[in-house]
Amino acid sequence: MPAKENSQLILIVDDETRMRRFIQMNLDLEGYRVIEAEDGMRAVERVRDDLPDLVVMDVMMPQMDGFEALRLIREVSTVPVIMLTVHSEEEARVKGLDMGADDYVTKPFSPRELSSRIRAVLRRTEAKSPIEQSLITVDDHLQIDVNKREAIVDGKPVKLRPIEFKLLYHLATNAGWTIPHETLLAKVWGHEYREETHYLRLYVTYLRQKIEPNPASPKYIITERGVGYRFIDFEKK
Repeated sequence: MPAKENSQLILIVDDETRMRRFIQMNLDLEGYRVIEAEDGMRAVERVRDDLPDLVVMDVMMPQMDGFEALRLIREVSTVPVIMLTVHSEEEARVKGLDMGADDYVTKPFSPRELSSRIRAVLRRTEAKSPIEQSLITVDDHLQIDVNKREAIVDGKPVKLRPIEFKLLYHLATNAGWTIPHETLLAKVWGHEYREETHYLRLYVTYLRQKIEPNPASPKYIITERGVGYRFIDFEKK
């Protein structure tokens, strides 16, 4: 399927020309428009100048690695970023996610896998949570502003990443019910992520650090070991 002028724009960042060509060829077939950058600094410039819909970026690059480029990108843009790495260790994944990456794909990967991850990340970015009420009041300490997609903690707004808000929204609108890991992953990240429990653990930790009075002893997001997570049933308090 040839790329169309109104199709989504993907920025590929990799110091290896062969890898950029491989990814571009396959994304062209998927109908995306593709631009390239050969290093981290150029990637930051292209994000600022070309406003891509998504970035696919290698971690291991000379001069400026993908982590540093991601840090700079996050200073100017919330564009979704998928990191490419030869490292499969969870520590490397966590580092990238903690710095604002939206997903990870480990080399070597198939074109089908990368395309699937791109579609899933774009769906998450574009999806809007159904708005049944503009403000969800949990208690005097915590409210959720649906319109602004942020939490209000002790009267102060707390910015949430899109994934953090979506996770909090799904938990709070199902208050009192235990939601299985697989269900949360499918609802928040997409069906392709039903086995990626480390993503869920990480983002629950992020949320607790932002909304809990004591993240080490959470009162809002309760872990149901081996099953999933439950938000306190605040409507019955």
